[in-house]
Amino acid sequence: MFGRLLWKLVRGSRGRLTVAMVGLISGAAVISALLNLQLDIESKLTKEFRSLGANVVIAPRSAAQTTDAGSATPILFSEGVLLNEIKLRAGDSVTAAAPFLYIVARATGAPVVVAGTNLESLAKLQPAWKLDGQWSANGAAGAPSCVVGRNVASHVHAPLRSSLSLGYEGRAQTCTVTGVLDTGGPEDNQVFLDLAAVQRFADLPGGVSLVQLNVSGSAGDISAAVSRLHSAFPDFDVHPIRQVTEAEGELLNRIRLLIAATIVLILVLTSLCVLATMAALAMERREDVGLMKALGGSISRVVGFFLAEVGILGAVGGLLGCLAGLVLSRWMGERVFSAAISPRWQVFPLTIGLMIVVALAGALPLRLLGRVKPAVILRGE
Repeated sequence: MFGRLLWKLVRGSRGRLTVAMVGLISGAAVISALLNLQLDIESKLTKEFRSLGANVVIAPRSAAQTTDAGSATPILFSEGVLLNEIKLRAGDSVTAAAPFLYIVARATGAPVVVAGTNLESLAKLQPAWKLDGQWSANGAAGAPSCVVGRNVASHVHAPLRSSLSLGYEGRAQTCTVTGVLDTGGPEDNQVFLDLAAVQRFADLPGGVSLVQLNVSGSAGDISAAVSRLHSAFPDFDVHPIRQVTEAEGELLNRIRLLIAATIVLILVLTSLCVLATMAALAMERREDVGLMKALGGSISRVVGFFLAEVGILGAVGGLLGCLAGLVLSRWMGERVFSAAISPRWQVFPLTIGLMIVVALAGALPLRLLGRVKPAVILRGE
């Protein structure tokens, strides 16, 4: 009986209910699209920030130490044990790691910063760097390969595939330029060689100045990884690169705030649309309510009919809106962010729940029907 009466109520007021349904579908479509956008864009932005390069640095803790690339007398620590411990402590969150040994050498009489590192690891650590040539290749006459910054290549006349001679504390090292690097940063003034070659050249076997890491995840994940590494290496300075992590966190917070404010505004507008429709519907149903109460229907029973009707309306509107929101989110991703947005199915129950709450909040005029007096309605007043 309850279902039959509910169906009759819906059919009898389908004109006004259609207006409310359109409002609910529109609101649900935009909300689900924004939620999909937020969840997917956050992961895509995190991935894009990881392509900017290293975001965590591990260096010796010493008042006299400097991790500047221009340090002439680097503070050293053993390379192999530390890298193994880093991978053990940080786990899969470290996507790339590269040790560095910095010295200041001379090339054709001009001072240059020489950075010893694993060139293949550096390529993974800094995928956004622009390189003309190769990171590593067989040098001429057995000489090690090196990559030079564009400023170094210009100042000491070391074009691609040329031979570069370096001097450090009476020792000499020759390398073949296999790549010219353009980063727009201080790396343009550096020469990158294999770490083992620089250790032999500087007579610092096993020495490393610092280790740079690329830790995957959000800003919170990076902070958690830094805390774990700091606990594992209390004698070392473990800190995130603030320019990367802070910019990521600030951008994500602004996007979250914008989307949250938009969703709240849409919920309010949708609720007002439902409220206006239900107010007109309540005036039409006064006679139905009066008859139900005259036949012995309780107030809770009568109001339950209308709340069930509105709840179903919100659920159906939310479901249809979610389906439309999938299409809208893909369109927004391609047009605004030039990236495909993957559907997040957890958005469905959240959006449907919000639409049910909005529909029930907008059904306040129907709750007032419980105050209708049957005698007044039956007299036609």
